Amino acid sequence: MLKIAYSPIYKYELPKGHRFPMEKYELIPAQLLYEGSISEDSFFHPEALSEETILRTHSSEYWEKLKNLNLSPKEIRKVGFPLRKNLITRGRHISNGTLSCAKFAMEYGIAMNVAGGTHHSFKDHGEGFCLLNDFAIASNQLLYEDIVSKILIVDLDVHQGNGTAKIFENDDRVFTFSLHGEKNYPTKKEKSDLDIGLPDKTEDFHYLKTLKEHLPRLIDEVEPDLIFYLSGVDVLASDKLGRLNLSLAGCKERDRFVLKNCQKNKIPVAISMGGGYSERLSTIVEAHANTFRLAQDLYF
Repeated sequence: MLKIAYSPIYKYELPKGHRFPMEKYELIPAQLLYEGSISEDSFFHPEALSEETILRTHSSEYWEKLKNLNLSPKEIRKVGFPLRKNLITRGRHISNGTLSCAKFAMEYGIAMNVAGGTHHSFKDHGEGFCLLNDFAIASNQLLYEDIVSKILIVDLDVHQGNGTAKIFENDDRVFTFSLHGEKNYPTKKEKSDLDIGLPDKTEDFHYLKTLKEHLPRLIDEVEPDLIFYLSGVDVLASDKLGRLNLSLAGCKERDRFVLKNCQKNKIPVAISMGGGYSERLSTIVEAHANTFRLAQDLYF
């Protein structure tokens, strides 16, 4: 059975007019249940992540400021969300969801988090709607527990995974791969183990060709015990922040290619949703729902 991390706490109340589509975290599970793609039994509700686990990735100074709501106005602006206690709690549940998904993936082959993909969070600060880096936290904990010895992070969000790249820049146990819009946020890119920056308006053919040239080779070379896949749908042509030109069909084919390569190589994969900012909320939900549908169809 496909295991999916979800909690009502994933939705966070934002000021009216804020551009982040928090509604998607309720609508994705609702759509999948309504159409019968999954059942209620698929969902598990992660608890809040322990401070001990957080501190294997984030600095104690940063964590103390976060949990005591002591970020400066400048630091809050970099994050992009109004800072409240329930936002920190939300991040702890999401990060534990991703960690739990990784452990379920080791058992079932795949598991998915309705939220997550908070790849702009650094060891000592947050930015770009990201406070706690769920992939980094999960990776460090799995390595600490000696569950895995080599991890491949496949980050296909339209924005470079700068926080993740920086956290693992000197750790050869975690290979970071980011395929993103070259001229998009962040302006200052960090150095992933492999960065591929795509020009504005890149369409399905060139995007998929690039992915197909690199991912199978990386899997062969890295030989990971686990893959974390960030399946952001801000690559769509309809995305307000994306600058690439993928169709819904192209985005779905991207997901299919990643999952089939994981499956073919018998590598467990844990997926977080990442970004999606299309004008129509229904487009965001449909694109994310496609990832869950593919997982269910291919694995179960």
